Amino acid sequence: MVSFEELVARASALAVDGERHLLGICGAPGAGKSTLAANLVEALAGKAVLVGMDGFHLAQKQLERLGRAERKGAPDTFDVAGYVDLLRRLRSHGPDTVYAPEFRREIEEPIACAVPVDPAVPLVVTEGNYLLLADHPWCEVRRVLDEVWFLRPEEALRVDRLIARHRSFGRTPEQARARALGSDQANAELIAATAHRADLVIPA
Repeated sequence: MVSFEELVARASALAVDGERHLLGICGAPGAGKSTLAANLVEALAGKAVLVGMDGFHLAQKQLERLGRAERKGAPDTFDVAGYVDLLRRLRSHGPDTVYAPEFRREIEEPIACAVPVDPAVPLVVTEGNYLLLADHPWCEVRRVLDEVWFLRPEEALRVDRLIARHRSFGRTPEQARARALGSDQANAELIAATAHRADLVIPA
């Protein structure tokens, strides 16, 4: 078992002043990626910023146009090229503040330019489901990141968390369970198969 203090120390080693490194946190829906990423950024006290993959969700209108609204969250419901371009720009570490998008769960839509990344911040933490996919164009994400950690909690715990999350956003118990065991589970199985590409696997 890896302690949170050990994870902070490992992330801190990437937060080198005057440089820019990118740390990815990957895992299936409900694995705890967002919580760990936010806690790491807080613990690093100004030396890290969180830029989530979910900011590159296609807008609901576009998902409906493409006939993918029922599969929201699947790999082909993201602007992958835009995400990779942003990561490359962040990695290049220019002199200007870079503004990243953010996904707002209360409206289920991405918001542009919501997260400022100051050039003085040495570490960008990004979290998402598909950071380790080998298929093009997702494979480009792994090439940009310095390290990727994979969260692998007990499956029952992950599913319970996911159902609770869906209920917190207004779904009935039946709807929440159907979503968690339906499209979310299909995505989770795809993601689980990518764990071997991680630098660190964390049972959470």
